Amino acid sequence: MANSIIVIGAQWGDEGKGKIIDLLTRQSTAVVRFQGGHNAGHTLVIEGDETILHLIPSGIFNDVDCVIANGVVLHLPTLFDEITLLQKKGVSIDHKLHISTLCPLIFPSHIALDNAKEKTLGSKAIGTTGRGIGPAYEDKVARRAIHLSDMFDAERFLEQLNRLMEFHNFLLVNYYNAKPLDVLAVGDEWLSYADKVKPYVKDTALFLDSINNSNASILFEGAQGTMLDIDHGTYPYVTSSNTVAGAASTGTGLGPRDFKHVLGIIKAYTTRVGSGPFPTETQDESGEHLGRVGVEFGATTGRPRRCGWLDAVAVKKSIINNSISHFCLTKLDVLDGLEKISIAVEYDYNGKIFTSFPSISSDELKRCKPIYREFKGWEQPTSGIRNFRDLPIEAQDYIHAIESILSKKIVLISTGPDRKDNIILEDLFT
Repeated sequence: MANSIIVIGAQWGDEGKGKIIDLLTRQSTAVVRFQGGHNAGHTLVIEGDETILHLIPSGIFNDVDCVIANGVVLHLPTLFDEITLLQKKGVSIDHKLHISTLCPLIFPSHIALDNAKEKTLGSKAIGTTGRGIGPAYEDKVARRAIHLSDMFDAERFLEQLNRLMEFHNFLLVNYYNAKPLDVLAVGDEWLSYADKVKPYVKDTALFLDSINNSNASILFEGAQGTMLDIDHGTYPYVTSSNTVAGAASTGTGLGPRDFKHVLGIIKAYTTRVGSGPFPTETQDESGEHLGRVGVEFGATTGRPRRCGWLDAVAVKKSIINNSISHFCLTKLDVLDGLEKISIAVEYDYNGKIFTSFPSISSDELKRCKPIYREFKGWEQPTSGIRNFRDLPIEAQDYIHAIESILSKKIVLISTGPDRKDNIILEDLFT
């Protein structure tokens, strides 16, 4: 079996997966996106130059095959915006990018429905990115979706689009009191992409299987985070796809025995974008420090992220949901200068103590109070340090404490946004 690794967000997303994917891709033959859509925002900083990718795998700056697999819902305008951006940066795309024939397509009416629904929900809005992801997955489950392969028969595609957008426009006008969209304009625009996208399209499951059979390594790039999983997250304040490691199988067409390691990415603290429960959220000076120093703004939406201490109770749930074998700790340097640092190790809900994540509603979870274990902070900077022994002893103690609490080894530590700012403790590929 190939030494393939699934990289998964073990919190509420925004853990810094993009940088880690870029780093690990150098030892891989291919890197694969397997779920979500252009609601993902993976930020790469290479020699001071920042690139944010929403669809194309974060390994694209390396000489590897980059695959957008069947579990991804595809917005073609965003895809070609990213291709243009990368080409301007001198990144070769041809013969490197491969897109599944089975990707469901996102249309402007999906985006209109997403925004109309959020507006109707008012104060109870989920806090989606407004990119049409949820409605696109709804159509997939309801067997209304139009797949990428459907675009290459113009007559059939327009028949499907008319039927789909007739339904979308009915909802927009009659339920959401919004304006309908022009089906002909959408059809013309999307068909203009057909010839441009065709060179990238293939049976990606067969392609990945051939790589696996050659005993080469594949990296599977998760988007969002475990606590946003449609089944296992803080429902209904979740995304519309399965963000856990198991989705790497259904989202690519490979079987579950084709994966070796699951690397969970966690920040040295916790953030969340949008609404929903967040037990360790703090709005005091420490929370302000985390948001300011960590530059905590959504890469997709630009919205400020809610900030709080590391939540070990939630991360332990992620270990179960993903079969996490190892951890990567990111943004350690953001904690520099804090006098005290906390980790939530239990929850208190109406006097009942939970050491594991409670199976209760999101409304009840909002009333859980974290019980913290406190650690001494460190004065000297950790930014850019690339050797564990060079870290302040307090930072080393903090990292060892996380390993002890989670009963898992941290094999990689990120000490800054640049691709070179890492401490590699163990090579998962060897």
